[in-house]
Amino acid sequence: MRHTTDQADDVVITGGEVLDGTGSPARRADVVVREGRIQDVVPPGKTHEGPELDATGLVVAPGFIDLHSHADFTVQEHPSADTAVHQGVTTLLGGNCGFSPFPVAAAEELRGAAGFLASGVDFQWTDLDGYARAVDADRPAINMATQVGHQALRTLVMGPDERPATPDELAAMRSLLAAAAEQGAFGFSTGLIYAPGSYASSAEVAALAAEAARHGLLYSTHMRNESNELLASVGEALDAARRSGVRLEISHLKAMGPANHGAVHEALAKIEAARAEGVDVTADVYPYTASSTTLTSRLPGWAMDGGAARLLERLMERSTRSRIATGLRARFGHDIDPAGVVVAELPDGPYSRFTGRSLAEIGAEIGTDPAEAALELLAAHNATVSIVNHAMSAADVSAVLAHPLVSVASDGWTLAASGDGRPHPRSFGTFARVLGRYVRQDRLLSLPEAVRKMTSLPAARLGLADRGEIRPGRVADLAVFDPGAVVDNSDFADPWRLATGVRHVLVRGVPVLRDGTATGARPGRVLRRAG
Repeated sequence: MRHTTDQADDVVITGGEVLDGTGSPARRADVVVREGRIQDVVPPGKTHEGPELDATGLVVAPGFIDLHSHADFTVQEHPSADTAVHQGVTTLLGGNCGFSPFPVAAAEELRGAAGFLASGVDFQWTDLDGYARAVDADRPAINMATQVGHQALRTLVMGPDERPATPDELAAMRSLLAAAAEQGAFGFSTGLIYAPGSYASSAEVAALAAEAARHGLLYSTHMRNESNELLASVGEALDAARRSGVRLEISHLKAMGPANHGAVHEALAKIEAARAEGVDVTADVYPYTASSTTLTSRLPGWAMDGGAARLLERLMERSTRSRIATGLRARFGHDIDPAGVVVAELPDGPYSRFTGRSLAEIGAEIGTDPAEAALELLAAHNATVSIVNHAMSAADVSAVLAHPLVSVASDGWTLAASGDGRPHPRSFGTFARVLGRYVRQDRLLSLPEAVRKMTSLPAARLGLADRGEIRPGRVADLAVFDPGAVVDNSDFADPWRLATGVRHVLVRGVPVLRDGTATGARPGRVLRRAG
């Protein structure tokens, strides 16, 4: 049965095991939904009026909240959000890693900074208000929450150049951040591994974090280094939080490169110690041993000074290109394995056939080394090459995922059920993978704890007081799944496969997934943080 309107149903979800999102054990109960909110949670069999949705043998949980997503750049292209809905996700937080689709004065400014993320965005707005109106008009199936990104602020105020901000420029960035907060942004984010954000000093970051704190925002950071300098980068993030008083979220905590495996334990210890001092810090993680990013992020930082256009010019200069290649080779064997860097997507061009192939394989085929192969791809494809980087250890992923201060988050996008390229499977399977592999198979987490990491914990970090738990008065964002069957079907070789085992999903009381099939309803909207 297809749901032909976006009006909330009055429904009673009966016969299920309710996990309320707090980490408490499951209990048999019926959940009564009225006018888009949870009216009551009652013992099974208690008399209640209204149509029923049978959840016998299933778990009823709050809808999952993805604390780290880049769907703010893809939700207009894929408003049905199939990849998220089939995992039980009902709310996505965008604006991560310093990238947000606002503020912007001209499309090319931010498209140049956001790179591959922004390839399908038209930027017919200048601020959060305009962005939210555009997304709401497209009627997404899920909710979007937003952060304002450092890359967007710096690019609008300073362009893509490698230089420190002047006092006036820093003041302008703070003003733009404040405006986004007033329009309902939930957080401020940095991506200190990406140019031009990587050109910012710790003092610049701390000043902007202080502005975020002044408005009660979360500060999410893709730290400056996740490999050889992981611990120093954790320290930098914690120092910004200490100096500013901001609530800190360390994004996708990991240790990249074989030489750095195991360092996550000390990183987690530093986070615990900071919390003991009173720093409000948590982290998030995706359950995979590969990351995904832009190929340009692997280059020496100076190579991106001036943006992608300037990089392409440098690649035409023989001596400069040689310097870039030398800088890239210096990372091989430490935090980059050329055999583990796989092309995920690139524009049409002479090397399009290499999608799904590693830099080592590409170099061997075109008769050069992996570093030069990387530069050849960038030069031939307008410096817009997306990669998957296999560089983490399974033990590290498990250690971070098991920690009670860590939320589950995808670092993915909303995508359709099929498409081109080899995108990271995290967009298709993150939440189902935790439930299927790390709960049911490996027993790393209990089911109540896993659900807490997907619901009340991220809701609390965002200040979403009306979501993340099943209790009367909360918004009826709900996920109903089979704990014995939920599974991620997407993998690196064949990513275009939706998760299965989530049976029903309600967004604001409207079924967007019924009996495992999308209903066609699109009741989501852009959420605004109350000031």
